[in-house]
Amino acid sequence: MKLPHLLLLNCAVAAYLTGLIWTVQLVHYPGFAYVAPEKFAAFHQHHTRTMSWVVLAPMVLELGLAGWLAWAAPELGPARWGQLGLVLLIWASTFLISVPFHNRLAAHGYDYVAIDGLVRTNWPRTLAWTIRSGLLGWLLWKIL
Repeated sequence: MKLPHLLLLNCAVAAYLTGLIWTVQLVHYPGFAYVAPEKFAAFHQHHTRTMSWVVLAPMVLELGLAGWLAWAAPELGPARWGQLGLVLLIWASTFLISVPFHNRLAAHGYDYVAIDGLVRTNWPRTLAWTIRSGLLGWLLWKIL
């Protein structure tokens, strides 16, 4: 695949995930606090089940595309590793920080401290996706 096409695919997936994470960060996660405690378990189960479809496949695709870009595009210099590093940071933050908060909510139901922790600790993912989208957009602009 030619570099512009690979960059464009990376950019498209990153832009999708960036828009999604900003919606989650500013609307969805803070909205957890407004769910009635007696309905929270069902709400969270629905959230987990449906968000998996929206997030998991694009994240796996992004990881593969980021690895491919890092491997196949030495002409991008250090930016090729930087964009991959951001994806790895996102994955680490997701599975080491966000997933444990979701597990706590799934096990104990409504817990304002866990909801607040989820919102506060989601910022690294939000910023990493935003930076990655900007970096990929800049790289695409530069080579076109």
